[in-house]
Amino acid sequence: MKLNGSEILVKVLLENEVDTVFGYPGGAVLNIYDALYKNQDKIKHYTTAHEQGASHAADGYARATGKTGVVLATSGPGATNLVTGIATAYMDSVPMVAITGNVGIPLIGRDSFQEVYITGITLPITKHNFVVRKIEDLADTLRQAFKIAISGRPGPVLVDIPKDITAAVTEYEPHPKQIPEKNPVFKLTDFDEIVDVINNAQKPVIFFGGGVKNSNAGKVIERIIKKADIPATHTMMASGVLRYDMPENLGLLGMHGSVAANKTVSQADVVIAVGSRFSDRVALAPSKFAPNAKLIQIDIDQSEIDKNVKTDYHIVGEAEEVLTKLEERINENKHDDWFKQINEFKKTIAYTEGDDKLHPKKVMDIISELAGEDGLYVTDVGQHQMWAAQYLHHVKAENFLTSGGLGTMGYGYGAAIGAQIGTGRKPVFHITGDGSFHMNMNEACTAASYNLPVISVCLNNSALGMVRQWQKMFYGKRYSQSEPDRKTNYVKVAEGFGLKGYSCKTEDEFRAAVEDAMKCGGPAWIECIIDREENVLPMIPNGGTVDDMICE
Repeated sequence: MKLNGSEILVKVLLENEVDTVFGYPGGAVLNIYDALYKNQDKIKHYTTAHEQGASHAADGYARATGKTGVVLATSGPGATNLVTGIATAYMDSVPMVAITGNVGIPLIGRDSFQEVYITGITLPITKHNFVVRKIEDLADTLRQAFKIAISGRPGPVLVDIPKDITAAVTEYEPHPKQIPEKNPVFKLTDFDEIVDVINNAQKPVIFFGGGVKNSNAGKVIERIIKKADIPATHTMMASGVLRYDMPENLGLLGMHGSVAANKTVSQADVVIAVGSRFSDRVALAPSKFAPNAKLIQIDIDQSEIDKNVKTDYHIVGEAEEVLTKLEERINENKHDDWFKQINEFKKTIAYTEGDDKLHPKKVMDIISELAGEDGLYVTDVGQHQMWAAQYLHHVKAENFLTSGGLGTMGYGYGAAIGAQIGTGRKPVFHITGDGSFHMNMNEACTAASYNLPVISVCLNNSALGMVRQWQKMFYGKRYSQSEPDRKTNYVKVAEGFGLKGYSCKTEDEFRAAVEDAMKCGGPAWIECIIDREENVLPMIPNGGTVDDMICE
């Protein structure tokens, strides 16, 4: 059958079972929006306040559902407004297809109105990107974009479509849904030796990251931990892969990781690193990371092997496949003396609260209690993000969404909207700080327009808290530009957007606000006024080791 480019785009979306698109209309994509209008019974489009919010929504949708997120923007500023969201998805390996319109082919390169070279701009932050120059190539290009996004290490792919391509007509033939390319069979080089190293270890530890979450390898990790009696620690991207109350789970590793996790890695004789790239927030001093250990790295991406930390052994392969093979070969074991030592590490620090103020840990405790084990949490970036990673009662990997690699302030609201739409969860908790919240609070109009049960909990310390904490600890308390004197009345602003608004100073007020917001079933903001002297602890300074850890 003959169809125009916009109709073909919709057909390919439907081939790939896409029923949700986030975006913002504009001149270069009017033909596409006309085709979406004609197919609104099959594909639901959500219009955000800003294209960045749409890109974060597609990201949150993908992380929460496991599907590929789709975002659509017009040419020029519409396309460039996607950049931060695309980069966020790229750094955290999130499958996304970004579709941008562009000026017609005869106008390209002429500085036309709302023209920008978006494929050049996004080349470093996409797995691949395309410009469609012939209508005959459109369908297969879109199909290839979906395939690339979900194959191997997932990530975003951008397809730029000039306006005249969206109107041109060609023959369309239906195709089946794209499926990921098979992962190459991992090489068993040194596998016997790796198994022997693990079986003979006296102080082993498993350290895992987002790659384990992406490959749904949590169950096999848990079985290995139980079988070989090995403690485990994780990056922020892998929060929830293991239950927060699992005895072998030492929690977060790195700059703001637990004392037990950091000390365990520092004294381990074998570290099995799975699906982690040893980022600078984990291996703060790469040459001194796990100084007494043989390092074994397992990762799907060859480029991550030995990139940041030199390892003794490595396996390039998909986490679940490699770990399943490893589980078959490792021995049942007991490491009682090692766990006894680790239990002493756990006693090193405890969170104390000696007054009736609203403390960050208590905020997280109350949210966890009221949300239950199905609670879905999306954070922005800053102190609140670290408190959420440390203190929320994580039990499911897909229920904690955050910008880990890029550290995008303003990520949370759009991502929470996408996660709520994708899962239908009532409610989704958006945990933010006053700095991050001001970045993209305009997405409140999206939550209100679609009556989405997203509850934003804003920890307001009237400061850019993480920046201020660094200035406090390392810059002689010279608080340069980290204490903006903002006059925002969150309750009034929320009501102006059509949301419920609350402001809390005590635990009782906060509990009552969350209970009421959950009962109302729509979008809400809850301001939590906290002391700006609250710090994220423990903390290891950049370039430091466990010996430099600040605990109070």
